[in-house]
Amino acid sequence: MNFNNAEFEKAFGTFAQLEESTLPEICFCGRSNVGKSSLINKVLNRKSIARVSSKPGKTVTINFYKVDNIRLVDLPGYGYAKVNYSERERWSELMEGYFKSERDIRMAFQLIDMRHPATDFDISMLDFLSQMGIPYTVVLTKADKLNKTETEKRLQLIKQELGEFAENTKIIPFSAQNNTGAMALREIIEQVNS
Repeated sequence: MNFNNAEFEKAFGTFAQLEESTLPEICFCGRSNVGKSSLINKVLNRKSIARVSSKPGKTVTINFYKVDNIRLVDLPGYGYAKVNYSERERWSELMEGYFKSERDIRMAFQLIDMRHPATDFDISMLDFLSQMGIPYTVVLTKADKLNKTETEKRLQLIKQELGEFAENTKIIPFSAQNNTGAMALREIIEQVNS
């Protein structure tokens, strides 16, 4: 796969706008401000194909990127409290519509901030993916913020926090700053696509 061949295709803000799935898809899920856009930029080897913001809750659309014969899908972040009720409703309808519209979703990368315990939202998302029969990989972002001892401790704790959802699941520490994990993610994408 030529990851440098990536292009931004489209963004959709409501379920009604979503177009039919015509290629296999790999989606990126996680709470607001977990670093989905930074991760996508690093995996695609581009500085700003995905917009990065310091404000949580900035990605409010589902963004599609085409790479060769597959699509990477940046889903809006969840769990951001300062979003009003109607916005949360729209988000919920958009996400549910995405997952339940018979798309060819080959893999979900579930992003969790490595510095903090997994949230109830993270666990709920993994539960949802399991129920939908969508394979997932857990990606622990912002790995550069921890030293070696802290990293090892968090890797042990995350398995406890995720419980059954950590069984037979790849857990990959990732850093957009120092490139940790980017190659491992590319390899998974290539395996899923082959």
